[in-house]
Amino acid sequence: MFKYIKNDLPASMVVFFVALPLCLGIALASGAPLFSGVIAGIIGGIVVGGLSGSKIGVSGPAAGLAAIVLTAIGALGGYENFLVAVVLAGAIQLLFGFLKAGIIGYYFPSSVIKGMLTGIGIIIILKQIPHFFGYDADPEGDFAFMQLDGENSFSELINMLGYITPGSLVIGLIGLAILLFWDKVLSKKGKIFQVIQGPLVAVILGIIFYVITKSNDALAIAQSHLVSVPVPEDAASFFGQFSFPNFGAISNPDIWIVAFTIALVASLETLLCVEATDKLDPHKNVTPTNKELLAQGAGNMLSGLVGGLPITQVIVRSSANIQSGGRTKLSAIIHGLLLLISVILIPRLLNMIPLSVLAAILLVVGYKLAKPALFKKMYEMGWKQFVPFTVTVLGIVFIDLLYGIGLGLMVGIVVILLKSYQNSHFLHKEDMSNGVQKMKMTLAEEVTFFNKGAILKELDRVEENSFLELDVRKTRYLDNDIIEILEDFAFKANERNITIKLVSERGIVENPPSYIDFFKLRPLTEQFTN
Repeated sequence: MFKYIKNDLPASMVVFFVALPLCLGIALASGAPLFSGVIAGIIGGIVVGGLSGSKIGVSGPAAGLAAIVLTAIGALGGYENFLVAVVLAGAIQLLFGFLKAGIIGYYFPSSVIKGMLTGIGIIIILKQIPHFFGYDADPEGDFAFMQLDGENSFSELINMLGYITPGSLVIGLIGLAILLFWDKVLSKKGKIFQVIQGPLVAVILGIIFYVITKSNDALAIAQSHLVSVPVPEDAASFFGQFSFPNFGAISNPDIWIVAFTIALVASLETLLCVEATDKLDPHKNVTPTNKELLAQGAGNMLSGLVGGLPITQVIVRSSANIQSGGRTKLSAIIHGLLLLISVILIPRLLNMIPLSVLAAILLVVGYKLAKPALFKKMYEMGWKQFVPFTVTVLGIVFIDLLYGIGLGLMVGIVVILLKSYQNSHFLHKEDMSNGVQKMKMTLAEEVTFFNKGAILKELDRVEENSFLELDVRKTRYLDNDIIEILEDFAFKANERNITIKLVSERGIVENPPSYIDFFKLRPLTEQFTN
């Protein structure tokens, strides 16, 4: 694990700076104690990172669950009751893992995964621009189109123009310039510039800028535009920030409903993120999805027991890890340790970091996820890839993450059905010398009930007094619905004087009396191997 420490250590620092404001912001957006987001980030890094089979995935509190958490805390009668649901959700996720439900993750269309990455990239950019300019009305981690401050992703940009903070903008621009210069120039000049990452330099300069401009009326940055980590006065007050579940409420059926909802949504979001990070990974590692569900379940149980928010694998932190050169799970673990150490030892120093500098880091992450060239590439791949991709992007940007993915999946399924409808068979027509029309229909390797419409349509168009050759030699599976269509057509063919020649691996049969008897209602592979 320590073989790539020179890659993992600097990457973990970048992930730490990305995760810190998101942990706090998601807690604020969820209506939970601020420290609960930090707890989830620490456990997501150390515990889930250690148990996970993903080398580059990073887990923590997820923006996609913020609305569910906000509603559930009020409905369940308090945060301590909600924590019971988090513990139960973790147990349900463990059950999902043992039942091998992670296989679902392998069936998400590539176009939807790419749309998810691009949509999140655009959302990051839209949401971070106000923070970059020093307008922090909406908390970090609110990724929904309709925001907690009553605005939306676009009206916030307009409102921002009247509340620009000069100091935040200046250090944000400096930080962005450092990040771009480091990425494009210095990182290629020597290994020292790969070990010491640009985001670390930008954050250090941000702290220095805050300190030296405190007394400058024009450039001073108010506390509301800085990171806001809870500052304990002593060990007792630090441990006093932890909350514990009220297991006396476990008999409340609403808690079980919330638990199942969290488990389902968190598992789906994790599986989607796993697929996305594996696609982003330049080393093309494949994450075992069932092991990931077990890791997430263990993490959520522990998070709920000590007062943390629900945890999922998250694409923003994972993509930052990949972009920064992270190679093994050590990067995620160290980022969790950094969160733990920093909130204990240096919370006051963390509270000197301007949010605009962290926004600059996230803007770079967002741009790398949503490069304009990707839209051109997806368009060139054809409408069957471009349409689900675009719908996913628009759904994420104009509604939220889960709705966008759901819409993309629905369109993707329609495209699959359409492709299945079109590719069920090949039909060739020719006129014989005596004027009798000859048709040859070759069925695909697998023909299911999805193909009923296309095949039925072609069979209905076969003319009277014609000849039909039905070739099933390449067909490995023939659904019973299709066999029934052929059985019905044989009856009509007899009335319309249509001659049918069935060609299979078992030989040639002319006008078979019963297709049901011929195929015996079993997959063709069973017939041909007996």
